Amino acid sequence: MAQFLQEIITSHKESWDPNYTRDFIDAFLTQQEKMRNTPNTSFLEDKMITSLLGLFAAGTETTSTTINWGLLFMVLHPDVQSRVHEEIDRVIGKGRRPRLEDREEMPFTNAVIHETQRLGNIVPISLPHEAYRDTTVMGYTIPKGTMIIPNISSALLDEDIWLTPHQFNPGHFLDSDGKFVKPEAFIPFSAGHRVCLGEQLAKTELFIFFTSILQRFTLFLPENEARPSYKEAQFGITLCPLPYRLRAKAR
Repeated sequence: MAQFLQEIITSHKESWDPNYTRDFIDAFLTQQEKMRNTPNTSFLEDKMITSLLGLFAAGTETTSTTINWGLLFMVLHPDVQSRVHEEIDRVIGKGRRPRLEDREEMPFTNAVIHETQRLGNIVPISLPHEAYRDTTVMGYTIPKGTMIIPNISSALLDEDIWLTPHQFNPGHFLDSDGKFVKPEAFIPFSAGHRVCLGEQLAKTELFIFFTSILQRFTLFLPENEARPSYKEAQFGITLCPLPYRLRAKAR
């Protein structure tokens, strides 16, 4: 992957224009040029490759797994899928591709995506962190250097917060007027200073990819196919649904 990215970077350098930014690599090259004479700058080529690898690795596995959960929930809840179709047809139509700006006009679809993240719960214990100083939390002493493993599931499935914590319910993210709301307990990207750096990228990808699929297709379970369960999953880098099949019919 690093070798492949190096080839892309080399190609960018050959056509790079500091007055026109095409993508992340161009932006990095522009800043690298500005910082060329700055001691200890972090705008170095190896740093660029590391950043790109992080974008692809962290930004691919998590997004594709969340979409995997979303498609499963759509075939299990055709009534929800129909409401998503209606909102897409009304706001976007079929003559153009979805844009991020559409999200503000699509509270139900936005709620469905957030509920997919909540119940899909793809990184239930987040990533390990480390206490950088001695501290006390709710009476518990946490010495400096202690590994901290956040239990995100405790918030996403909290029975005191969510009306139906173990069921797929987009209503968790809608108020009485049907407007989108986000409860404080929704923390699939963790929280605090070490919140996931890719949160905004992931939200953008999820909305564009999910609405693009549902704009073009109606999803079904194949005939005579056993109904898959969302309550069983396989754990790897992320928490994924068990393999299932679906039919996609062009709308």
